[in-house]
Amino acid sequence: MNGIVLGGVSSGVGKTVAALSITRALESAGYEVQPAKAGPDFIDPSHHRAIASRPSRTLDCWLEGADGLRRNYHRGAGDICVVEGVMGVYDGDCSSTALVAETLELPVVLVVDAKAGMESVAATALGFREYAKTIGRDIDVAGIVAQRAHGGRHEQGIRDALPDGLEYFGRIPPSSDLEIPERHLGLEMGDEAALPTAALREAAESLRTERLAATASEPPAPETPSRPAEPVDVTVAVASDAAFCFRYPATIERFRERADFVTFSPVAGDPVPDCDAIYLPGGYPELHADELESAGTLDELGSLAVDGLAVLGECGGLMAMSQSLTTTGGERHEMAGIFPADVTMHDRYQSLDHVELEATDGTLTANAGERIRGHEFHYSSVEVDGDARFAFETVRGDGIDGDHDGLTAYESLGTYVHVHPESGAFDRFLERVATTN
Repeated sequence: MNGIVLGGVSSGVGKTVAALSITRALESAGYEVQPAKAGPDFIDPSHHRAIASRPSRTLDCWLEGADGLRRNYHRGAGDICVVEGVMGVYDGDCSSTALVAETLELPVVLVVDAKAGMESVAATALGFREYAKTIGRDIDVAGIVAQRAHGGRHEQGIRDALPDGLEYFGRIPPSSDLEIPERHLGLEMGDEAALPTAALREAAESLRTERLAATASEPPAPETPSRPAEPVDVTVAVASDAAFCFRYPATIERFRERADFVTFSPVAGDPVPDCDAIYLPGGYPELHADELESAGTLDELGSLAVDGLAVLGECGGLMAMSQSLTTTGGERHEMAGIFPADVTMHDRYQSLDHVELEATDGTLTANAGERIRGHEFHYSSVEVDGDARFAFETVRGDGIDGDHDGLTAYESLGTYVHVHPESGAFDRFLERVATTN
C-alpha cells in the first residue's frame, strides 16, 4: 500500500482538515484510502474514521518501535495511506512526523498556512526541505498543500514561487465551515463535530488528486512478523461510549484475534457483561460524571473488582476506578472506588509526554522488572491515600505522583499511561487473566 505523510509547519496549521480533504478527494477519484495518524492521538483518528471507510492506524516510533510501526502500517488496507503528522514536521523528541516518514520511507507533503503569504509560502517550504539535509534526516519533502489559500492571483503566486523539486498539490480554501471545535484534550471527536459534506467537497475539488496519488510510495516491509496470535480462553468486556472512547484500533484487533470480545456502556448504565476481564480505555469521564455516578455500572464494576475480576483502566479508566472525580466546577462525583484515590480536574493540562515505566512487581500488563512504553496526556491529578499501592516506577514521564504510575488493588490495575499493543502489554494482560481463571 502506497502512502504519503502530511506534515505541518507547526501545530494548528490545519493538518486534520487537509487530511480529511485529501481523503475525500482520493476516494471521490476511486481510490480506497487508509487513514493514519503519526503520534499517540485518539481524536484526529476519529475524524479520519468519519470520512474514510476504515479506522485510522496509529504510527508512533516510541510506542511501537520502528518495526512495530511498519507492522501496524501494513495491517491497514486500501490503495493509498494518508498519514496525518503530529505538531510541526520536526517537533517531538521521541516520534516526530519526520521520524515516522523516515522510518516508512514515505514522501512528505507539507501543509503551509498561506492565508497571508505567497512567495513566503515557497520560502517556508524550501526551508523545511533543506533543514532535513542539515540535520541528516533522510526524508523527501515533495511539495505543499496551501492551507487557507484563495484561488486566482493568490494561488498562482504561490505556484510561481515554488522552486524546482517542490510540487504544488493544491489548496484548501478559507472557510469557516472547515473549522473543527476544540476542547481541553484537543479537537472535539469526529462524531461530535463532523465537517459539512459540501465544504469538504469544495476543498477536495481544489486539490491535485492524481498528483498526490502519483507521489505516494510503498514503505518497506517489517523485518520481523507480529507476535503469534495464539487464542486464550478469555472474554474481555470493553467499555465503549462517549466517556470511554480513547482506544487504538490495533488494541481491539488484538483482543479479537486472541480472545472473545464484548462491549458495554457505563454511561448508559449497561450491566457488566459476563466476562473474565474488563478494559476501561481513556476518554472523557469528567464530561459524563453525572451519568456515571447515577447509572450504577461503576458500582457493580467496583464490587466485581473486590471479588477478584481483573479490571484494566487507562487514564479515563483510572479516573473511573478511583473513589471520586471532582470537576473544574468543584462538583464531586462518586466513582467505582476500586483504588484509594481521588481525582480532580484542572483548567490546564497536568502532563503531556511519552512515558516509560518499569514494573516493580508482576502486574496485569508487565512482569516484574519489565519496562513498557506509552503516552500520557491528562488534565486531571490524583491524590492517593497512604495505603495506595503502585505497580510501576516512572523511568520517563510524570505518572501519578511524579515517581510512580499504576495503582493496583485486588487483581486490577489503573494507569495514566496509554499503551499500544505493539508493546506486548495487552498480550500479557490476556495471558495473565487466562492463567488466573
